[in-house]
Order: sequence, then structure tokens, then C-alpha cells
Amino acid sequence: QVQLVESGGGLVQSGESLKLSCAASGTILRIDTMGWYRQAPGKQRELVATISSGGATKYVDSVKGRFTISRDNAKKTVYLQMNSLLPEDTAVYYCNVQGRLTSWSDFVSRGQGTQVTVSS
Repeated sequence: QVQLVESGGGLVQSGESLKLSCAASGTILRIDTMGWYRQAPGKQRELVATISSGGATKYVDSVKGRFTISRDNAKKTVYLQMNSLLPEDTAVYYCNVQGRLTSWSDFVSRGQGTQVTVSS
């Protein structure tokens, strides 16, 4: 079983920064894609950013140039550096990790979510 522990959310003012972290634990053979989703009240869940095992990154257009996703494979941790935050970035942020438990068993796990609130 894979567990994900997120941290780093909080309340900030517009223009400020936050860094989210998500650490995976458990018997994991390999971690492939890691990413962050967010969901604002009354809105659908949105994929914010992903990073492959090779370090390739993708971002939703609304955060390009402001957010940076990174990972530390040794620590099984994914990060989301969020700069120049805007009120519309307010949401619960969830990390998502995909990989293999064994050579024949995949996994997809989602964190418990961390609240990010940006005031104007």
C-alpha cells in the first residue's frame, strides 16, 4: 500500500509564494509520473502539473511561468513551487503518484489534499 503525505498549504496574499510537498511511502518498486491536481469549490478537478520519471514536465496554461514542479527520486517526493499566486489559484491541491508495486502490479495513489488560499 502506498501512502502519500502532503504539506505546505496555507493562506497567503496575492503575489506571494508557497511550496507544496508530497512524500510517498510504502513498498514501491518504481515511481513513474508524479503530479498535482487542484479542485476549487464548485469547480471540476484540474490537472495542474505533471513530471515524468525522466523529468519531463507539463503545466496547465494558467500556471505556466508561475509554478514549477520538481521531484526528488531518492526521497520519493514531488514538489510544487507556486510563485505569483493569484486568488484564482485558491483550491485544495492533491498530489497524484503512479508507478509499480511489483513487476506485475501498478498503483495510482492520491494524497489527502492540502488547502491553498490566496487572498486579494
